[in-house]
Parts: sequence; C-alpha cells; structure tokens
Amino acid sequence: MSRIGNKPIEVPEGVEVKIDGHKITVKGPKGTLEREINKNISLEMEGNILKVIRPNDEPKNKSLHGLTRTLINNMIIGVKHEYSKELQINGVGYRVQKQGNNLNMTLGYSHPVIFEAPKGITFDVPNPNTIIVKGIDKELVGQTAAVVRSKRPPEVYRGKGIKYADEVIRRKEGKTGK
Repeated sequence: MSRIGNKPIEVPEGVEVKIDGHKITVKGPKGTLEREINKNISLEMEGNILKVIRPNDEPKNKSLHGLTRTLINNMIIGVKHEYSKELQINGVGYRVQKQGNNLNMTLGYSHPVIFEAPKGITFDVPNPNTIIVKGIDKELVGQTAAVVRSKRPPEVYRGKGIKYADEVIRRKEGKTGK
C-alpha cells in the first residue's frame, strides 16, 4: 500500500490548481507549472484538498501513485516558495561572475566556462565562490545544479572543484615519499 500516494495534498492560499483530463496546471505567486500525468492515475479536487487515485493494485500503478503525488506536491511548493540549491567553488584562482543571466566561471581551464541559464532558472552570485541556483521547478533546479557541478567536479586529493554546499568530499591521501 502506498503511504505517500494516499496522503491528500493541501492546496495553500494563493495557489490555483486546474485539472484538464490528464494535464494538471498549478498557478501561484512565483509562476505557473504544467505536467502531463499518466492515464492510469486520476485526480480529485474537493475544496482545497487534492487526492491522487489509482485504479488497482498492480505494481506499476502503485509506483505511479506515489510518484504522481510527490510531483504534484513539488509543483505546489515550487510556485508558492521557490526552490534553490547552493554550490561552492574551491580552488586557487577558481571564481564565478554573473553576466546577465549567464555564469562566467574561471575553473583552471585555458578558457573561461560560460553557462547559460535555462528558461525558468535564475542564478545568484553573492560572492566569487558561491552560486545559488533558483527556480520554481524542483526537477529543473536540481538538473541545472548538477550540470554546473559537472563543469569541474570536486577532486578527492586537493578538494578543488564545484561542490554542493552540504556535500562532504572524502579526501584521499596522496603518494607518500620515502
């Protein structure tokens, strides 16, 4: 039995949810998100409570039940509050600058790395070693942060590179001389 899928979703004040067949639209103060849901899953709206319903107990429908509920809940939270991920840059000479909507990163390569913000994502650079990725779509914020991190992932010997703020890099010991 899906415990997550059975939990009702409470729609807060200021957020509007429209269900059109198998398409759900969530509109809030930060923006609007749309998503197609699987044809096996149905949605019911009673007042400000949204319920996700599955037709039977087949394994595929069980997994879609909890997934759909979580995705819709993330959409509602995103249009109300906005998601963010913080990245830190470590290394001598490594830094980042914001140029319009783009990031200009100096990461030890022979050229600067320029990263363009996808639609719906904004970057905040409070200091030259910190990047904050913000947006209303949780999936897109996480994916964008992962792509920025992949430009220079942290290395285990000296800890240089781009890492998440809450990430712990396990350091390795280098070669030991005689």
